[in-house]
Amino acid sequence: MSFENKEKGTGTRHKAREAALQMLFAHDMAKTPADLLTEAYWNELGETTHDDKTREFANKLVKGTIDKIEEIDDRIRTRAEHWRIERMAIVDRNVLRMAVFEFLFHDTPDTVALNEALEIARKFSTYEATQFINGILDAIKQDIEKKAESAPVKEPRVASTSSST
Repeated sequence: MSFENKEKGTGTRHKAREAALQMLFAHDMAKTPADLLTEAYWNELGETTHDDKTREFANKLVKGTIDKIEEIDDRIRTRAEHWRIERMAIVDRNVLRMAVFEFLFHDTPDTVALNEALEIARKFSTYEATQFINGILDAIKQDIEKKAESAPVKEPRVASTSSST
């Protein structure tokens, strides 16, 4: 794979995350259902130059984050000491939510999800918020890694070869 192809793929997902953040922000303000939100976004506000892969990934992030928001917020609460989620800046809490969704429910490598969240926070929030987001996401990432390390290894299932005669 050439460098240009890698860069293009990375750019596609980054653009999708930026679009997803905008939709999650809108959802946070108006509580619009995910299907209506994504449709309205792409019909009225979204970049017309985004390809289908970008739109698909953005929609997956938005719908998944909204579907799992309670579980995601619970995970954030465990690491956001002295901060209630509803008191966080809207951009910051949605950057956190999107990254935690990727940590828990998507095949994106955790380090990639964390770095992307920080890049988006640098663009849409403040320097202090980026540090805050980094601290919370890094702690959640470590929690997930510790849990994975301590999980027992499951034996693969073997199909039964015996037959009843």
